[in-house]
Amino acid sequence: MSLPSHSWEYGAAAEALLELYDPHLSVFGPAPFPVPIVEKESVMSLAYASKKIVIGRGQDGLSNGDGAVGDPVSLGVSAVLLGKADQAYAKAVHQSMGYVVGRAPRFWNGAISHRASVAELWADFIYMAPPFLAYYAVDTKNLTLLDETVKQCSLYRQILRHNTKASYKGVWEHIIGPQSQDKGLWSTGNAWAAAGMTRVLATVMKANLNISWRNHAVDELTGYIKEIVDGVMHAPADGGLLRNYLDNTDRNNHGFGETSGTSLMVAVVYRMAVLKPDVFGKRYVQWADAVRKTIGGRDVNGSPHVTVSGVVTPAVNPLGWYDPKPFTSGSPEGQCFVVLMYAAWRDCVLEEKCSR
Repeated sequence: MSLPSHSWEYGAAAEALLELYDPHLSVFGPAPFPVPIVEKESVMSLAYASKKIVIGRGQDGLSNGDGAVGDPVSLGVSAVLLGKADQAYAKAVHQSMGYVVGRAPRFWNGAISHRASVAELWADFIYMAPPFLAYYAVDTKNLTLLDETVKQCSLYRQILRHNTKASYKGVWEHIIGPQSQDKGLWSTGNAWAAAGMTRVLATVMKANLNISWRNHAVDELTGYIKEIVDGVMHAPADGGLLRNYLDNTDRNNHGFGETSGTSLMVAVVYRMAVLKPDVFGKRYVQWADAVRKTIGGRDVNGSPHVTVSGVVTPAVNPLGWYDPKPFTSGSPEGQCFVVLMYAAWRDCVLEEKCSR
């Protein structure tokens, strides 16, 4: 947990700690609602998050987001839990929700921008903001906000879903907008999106509210997640790993196999095998198991993907997705993704949907 230094990395780390050490408090637990009052010192994730949350204003309500709308609220679930015992966090959560939903720029179709200065959609946003908004909505019994959160996933898909008939159809483009556009099929971006929607799905399924449209939302989100997973599973792999850009087969360019997007996508499959086993059955679990074992094994040169110091490699440069050189010194988000993969697999085994 010493590697993260940016708001979204803090959020990913807090979620990884929660799912690993206190899975009953996460939305993947059997009864996450109503949100309980817990002592932060007794929950490693909250002890960590409380040291990383810096209460501010506007888009930086929970952390300095470097101009991002979504990244600071990746700490939002932690802040909601902390807010049960500390009103300062509760107020910051309410302010942050109000900014994201009411003041942040919007794309032409109504999708909330990931950036504060321009209307721009990033696949990453789906892991940062919607899980927080959904969690807060259930906690405050705000069905309008919960419905808006599900709608945001649909609006993002409308813009980012790649238009192709190739084997990997269903995957998303990375960024659409005037500032940092990247129409490439970034592995980690697709994993961020699928994992974020999986958290929203779990929230909707387990909400302790009377939701007339619950079944429709569950079917809709499940379909969106399945599209991405199916596309990824049919993309050309590299040594058993997803390529940094899924359709790029040049290992010396942007097509090298990497562990970050790969491990988070595997985590999605394990979570979905528990949430929707009728849809994510045996062939999905077999794919996830094979990829997980690849990450736990050695590369084509005989080097372990997980070093003796615990660094998972090769990853994509977390601050430069166009970097053609594999990142080997430890990706802050990539390390968290492997923890999320393990926690998801463990819970899938415990639910007897996966095997050891």
